[in-house]
Amino acid sequence: MPLHHCELCHIDLDRITVRRGGQTLLQDVSMHIHCGQLTVLIGQNGAGKTTLIRALLGELPHTGLIRHVDGRGLDIPHLRTGYVPQHLQFDREMPLTVRDFMAASLSKRPVWTGVGKKTRALVDEALAAVNAGDLADRPLGRCSGGELQRVLLALAMNPAPDLLVLDEPVSGIDRNGLKMFLDTLLDLKQTHHMAILLVSHDLRFVREYADHVVLLDKSVLAQGSAESVFSSPEFSAVFGYSGEEEEAE
Repeated sequence: MPLHHCELCHIDLDRITVRRGGQTLLQDVSMHIHCGQLTVLIGQNGAGKTTLIRALLGELPHTGLIRHVDGRGLDIPHLRTGYVPQHLQFDREMPLTVRDFMAASLSKRPVWTGVGKKTRALVDEALAAVNAGDLADRPLGRCSGGELQRVLLALAMNPAPDLLVLDEPVSGIDRNGLKMFLDTLLDLKQTHHMAILLVSHDLRFVREYADHVVLLDKSVLAQGSAESVFSSPEFSAVFGYSGEEEEAE
């Protein structure tokens, strides 16, 4: 059944099913990802979180509907999606600065010919928007995990998407880098009023920052506020303990 009508613009996932090689990877996943909210997807490994992201990004065929709709339930054409992966695979010894990396992504001009004034201004503006302006001249390979994630976030935000998807972006980031990244993300959410879907295994982070939580195990087992999902019997069944125990630790 489709979800109830709501008053916010949102990304509407209606009975998304993914099958590959005779296996069902997702079954009838229905959920809303609201604009101006941080929706966090949780679940054990193999629950289908990455599969759902790939379906959203158009990388996996699926049945069911993915719609961008306004508060009246009318379709908004041309859903623009930004994506921040968990890791960026690259040669850390490569003589490439953050500005060069950004320029190569935002311009068709080869970086070895130099970065033009317009592209330089675009790069500087994009980095400043994610509190990474001081990284422009740093070699990409010398960026910490948190710094690199902010650079990838700057790319995903240019142009500003309707839906921002982040796959475990805070994995392996130290505490200071984690706070800076999350504060930046919350600022962007407020400034751009965009829908954000984030995958995380850090349940303490989920409890503190999520506006909406979706517990996935090939289908949606529970969704709602962090408090309601963490206290649900489905959460206990999946993780082997109650959310109240996690909070008390």
